[in-house]
Amino acid sequence: MFKRVKSKLLRFLLIAIYSLILLVCAAQLNFLWLFGYSPTKRDIVMPTLNVSSELYTADSVLIGRYFEEDRDPVAYDSISENILNALIATEDVRFYKHNGIDFIGLFSSAISTLKGDKRGASTITQQLAKNLYRTRYNASQGLLGKVPVVRIGITKFKEWMTAYKLESKYSKSEIVTMYLNTVSFSNNAYGIKSAAIRYFNKHPKNLRPTEAAVLVGMLKGTTLYNPIRNPKTSLSRRNVVLGQMQKEGYISTGQLESYSKEPLNLNLNNIEERSNNDSYLRSAVAKWLDKWSEENNIDIHTAGLKIYTTIDSRMQKIAEDVVAVQMKELQRRLDNTWRNEIPWRDKSGNVLPGFLEDKARKLPIFASLMDKYKSEEVVFELLNKPKKMRVFTWDGDEEVEMSSMDSLKHYLTMLNTGLMAMDPYSGKIKVWVGGINHRYYKFDHVNQAKRQAGSTFKPFVYLTALENGMAPCDTYEDKPVRLDFVNKKGEKEVWEPKNADWSFSHRNMSLRWAMARSLNTITAQITRDVGWDKIVETAQRCGINSHLESVPSVGLGSNDVSVFEMVNAYATFMNEGKRSEPILVSKIYNSDGKLIASFEPNQKQVVDPQDAWLMTYMLRGTIEEPGGTSQALWEWDLFRDNNQIGGKTGTSSDYVDGWYMGLTKDLVAGVWVGCDEQSIHFKGSHNGEGSKTALPIYALFMEELYKHPELGVTFGEYPKAKVEITKKYYCPSPRIVIPAPVDSTLLDENLELFPEEEVQLPETIETEF
Repeated sequence: MFKRVKSKLLRFLLIAIYSLILLVCAAQLNFLWLFGYSPTKRDIVMPTLNVSSELYTADSVLIGRYFEEDRDPVAYDSISENILNALIATEDVRFYKHNGIDFIGLFSSAISTLKGDKRGASTITQQLAKNLYRTRYNASQGLLGKVPVVRIGITKFKEWMTAYKLESKYSKSEIVTMYLNTVSFSNNAYGIKSAAIRYFNKHPKNLRPTEAAVLVGMLKGTTLYNPIRNPKTSLSRRNVVLGQMQKEGYISTGQLESYSKEPLNLNLNNIEERSNNDSYLRSAVAKWLDKWSEENNIDIHTAGLKIYTTIDSRMQKIAEDVVAVQMKELQRRLDNTWRNEIPWRDKSGNVLPGFLEDKARKLPIFASLMDKYKSEEVVFELLNKPKKMRVFTWDGDEEVEMSSMDSLKHYLTMLNTGLMAMDPYSGKIKVWVGGINHRYYKFDHVNQAKRQAGSTFKPFVYLTALENGMAPCDTYEDKPVRLDFVNKKGEKEVWEPKNADWSFSHRNMSLRWAMARSLNTITAQITRDVGWDKIVETAQRCGINSHLESVPSVGLGSNDVSVFEMVNAYATFMNEGKRSEPILVSKIYNSDGKLIASFEPNQKQVVDPQDAWLMTYMLRGTIEEPGGTSQALWEWDLFRDNNQIGGKTGTSSDYVDGWYMGLTKDLVAGVWVGCDEQSIHFKGSHNGEGSKTALPIYALFMEELYKHPELGVTFGEYPKAKVEITKKYYCPSPRIVIPAPVDSTLLDENLELFPEEEVQLPETIETEF
């Protein structure tokens, strides 16, 4: 056919055109798998990007994000003209004049390359095609892609075709917006908005020419020109971009001279930079949404969701501030307890041999050093060598001269805490403090950590008693108890629990008074009478999901439970016997602002309303009854306007764990304090019991909370019973007045009013027997 064309020039031209058509068809069809994947017109649609999801409190405060690529797309009119000018001047000066492929730029680039000045010729549209459709990835390559030189040619050709399709479908403003929303700016910042916030703490609309030049300058090499890692090269590259902007008329010569003298002026003080976009709450929400994400096939890291939690940011801040103040003081006390002594001890108080070395052997650095040196002696010599490092302290991160072994000891001997507060009626979690610092301690002490509950578990014993026909005024004698039982192995055992002070008053006491004073002897007798299996069933019915060993000591808190479970279970008392599954997320909106999920608690009546109300009355006894273990709360401003608080302290063996559970008419809260390493703890009751560690945190939190009635937690009495109370519950005892001053030590020894924990006494106390 071509031989009929007499003109040689025209014949070559037709051959070239036909060859080009065949090449385009072959590339599009991936003929014989030679060319690999090429985006079709159907593929050329506005891309669905992996967009980060945002996490908000109930009062709409942004507290974190979830992302694989930290990306938050913006519209064209939300991008500063300075960004657009810097981009066009530097990357594609003929952007508004070509149709995706700049042949003049290609010709100019070829000439420059021949002269030894390598210059890129890819247009913004071509770069967008590469970013969107991964034209240079192995998955996009065919058989010809295995041939080095041919591979480059085929890849470029496919980018040209894709760029042309983009230009034929979208406007220039849409293309440049897509480009700026997809490009990477290092430090896990994808898109212009994330970059603007990450480096300058600004939205892209507000970027100055110098700031825009820094970000656009990074596109030539995000690592080489990263302003955080390489500020000098970034500054130099910024000035090159400013020079291009002046050359293309976007800034004047005078502005260029002025701008070039400015420093980078980074502002890294954005919220995410301060918190490393990580927190106990953020991690807890992700875990809470696991099942929902799986059921709905939604990845919260890429779906661009707006997730609203039930957390109140103001209450959360109060809790975090209180924890910071109180834990600093508690840490000082623990450090003073041991001073120059080794703190890790067994049950007999003996130092655990090789403790620190065993912990070191579990560190990744230890395995790495062993691979290199093959000798523990050499490795420990290195680990004991002092060096400069930054460590967490309650006065902030400090630069210290410390060995790795000293650092390990420092972190192991830090006290930690967990605090959760919840609306008992709605099931909404209002406060979640998972620990002292998520950066250093990832383990969440609200829902992950499980520790012995101590005496905070006793209310489930007394609830079981009520459910078995007893009343708050029924009495037991405080006397020695011996329980014979058969363990799981079929072996006979004897359990003889003692009160905390190892004494017995031999008085008859009402259930309310006995629970208020937290007497182990009476708790054990009730356990014997109702059966420990029933106590396990009661606790699990109220909200304890952990496995509980059914043993005689179950009522004294011998099992491990979480703060989350305990708050949930105590809320059942206040909620008229209805168990509410706590909710941490209230609503989720998709990227278009449409509500796609809302959450309400599942409620189930698990306790008779009369018994539930009686339990709240009995829990008030820890403050109102003589010797009640919550009477230290009187030190704080908590009892105005007839305010009523119920609660329970708890301390596990050897003062390893300190607990406090508190109930008001509006809020149920739980606090745990202890070291993650259970062999490290306070020496004695003066500092280590729950009334000295966890209770003050609760008290300070509530005291500050009551100063802000607008948050919905106010002074006041408990709700009146909504059902008839048929059991006798008001049972006053004989009274005796002890004038001040009182030697509280003698009072403990002789009158045994306070067998579990030392209680702060007013100047003149009126007590009952």
